[in-house]
Amino acid sequence: MKNVAEYLLNTARVHPDKVAVQDAQERVTFAELVNIAERISGALKGADKNTPVGVYLPKSCRMVEAFAGISLGGCFYVPLDTKSPDARVASILNTLEAPYVITDNAHKTQLEGFYKGNILVYEDLPEGGGRNDARQIDTDPVYCIFTSGSTGTPKGVTVTHRGVMDYIDWAVETFHISSDTVIGNQAPFYFDNSTLDIYLMYATGATLDLIPESCFAFPAKLVDYLDEHQITFVFWVPFVLVNVANLNILEAKQPKYLKDVFFAGEVMPTRHLNYWRKHLPHCRYVNLYGPTEITVDCTYYEVDREFSDDEPLPIGHPCRNSDVLILVDRKRLAKQGEQGELCVRGSSLALGYYNNPEKTAQAFIQNPLHSHYPELIYCTGDIVYENERGEIMYVGRVDAQIKHNGYRIELGEIETAVLATHMVENCCVVYDYANKKIVLFYQAPADLDMAAFRKALSGSIPRYMLPAEYHRETLLKQNTSGKIDRAYYNKQV
Repeated sequence: MKNVAEYLLNTARVHPDKVAVQDAQERVTFAELVNIAERISGALKGADKNTPVGVYLPKSCRMVEAFAGISLGGCFYVPLDTKSPDARVASILNTLEAPYVITDNAHKTQLEGFYKGNILVYEDLPEGGGRNDARQIDTDPVYCIFTSGSTGTPKGVTVTHRGVMDYIDWAVETFHISSDTVIGNQAPFYFDNSTLDIYLMYATGATLDLIPESCFAFPAKLVDYLDEHQITFVFWVPFVLVNVANLNILEAKQPKYLKDVFFAGEVMPTRHLNYWRKHLPHCRYVNLYGPTEITVDCTYYEVDREFSDDEPLPIGHPCRNSDVLILVDRKRLAKQGEQGELCVRGSSLALGYYNNPEKTAQAFIQNPLHSHYPELIYCTGDIVYENERGEIMYVGRVDAQIKHNGYRIELGEIETAVLATHMVENCCVVYDYANKKIVLFYQAPADLDMAAFRKALSGSIPRYMLPAEYHRETLLKQNTSGKIDRAYYNKQV
């Protein structure tokens, strides 16, 4: 295979009438998905190979159709969030110098306010079409996803067909995903976790169910939805799983079709995972790890033993065809048990940041272990070590490791201790550099006994790690990807 469109075309020949993707409004079979994709491809027949094409649509079947059509057209797609400020979307399109954007009638006028290129309106797609995907090879880009930009200008991570195909082939073979699988999607399409959901559907004939965003605000409703739609597989951010556990939803109702619970994007609190494992012991639980720059994930850990609530989960072992290097000072390999920065090499690496050679050169560097030939590795900025079992353990971010009163402290270690008290539902620890204070934002009932909470916390971590400030939140804020919005809380101190 040399591009992802081949997955879809092969599956459509085997399962033409099977539902490929469904949302609250419609269901689309594999044959219909290919038909609409070919119409979109035909509308792009004037585009050069590997042209960036923006997709300015709400999350829906139409968005999946647009992605497929762009791939069939020999171009690469760029998901755009219709809820983002116009200025941010305009900034992305300017970086791309994108000659085409696909939208619908409902968003055309808004798009015209800041974009002057060719607008393809979904409702006005011409009949007929064609395919230009044969022009692409596996090192060409399939998509470009822009980072949240919470700390500056958004960067467009540009990922290849080979990166996606290696990732999907590994997932299908490792976890035996089949056409019987029903995938319950949570991740927005501008968040790279959605790549697994979309292309497992392409490759296996599984059905992709786009769960309405409103369900995630009401965990009881979410569990009902899983049952009503017979969802068997979910790949969610931990925040969603934590909310279900905090409200004790699974005590009263359980999703009886669910078999696979995958999670990634941030640290999964072991206490909340234990709740899921207690109530749904038959499910397979998999902790996936990886930044957008290495095609979604580069390591995984299938939970195969018991963990105490205050014991962190491993991020496991490298995915097939990804090599993980734990480097000390980006100069040498760490010894077992020694902490270092997680760096990755292999076909999973993104091509870089679109139209941004300086940022690309900072993150994608020559492998420092040799100089015999050009070989780029991606430096994640994450601190890890290898435990006695040979598993990779996540410690924290390079920028989340603080020096406080002479002590080197991982903020994530404090969060683990906070959650292990069983007295708060979720938390976020940040550091006030100006005033040299550790600050805890926590989600808990208003009647939390603070004296008892502080006493419990002081019994599990040293005094120098105890927060100096405590701020209660009714519900911790999330960013657009569904993770805890750490950038927001850093700005509060």
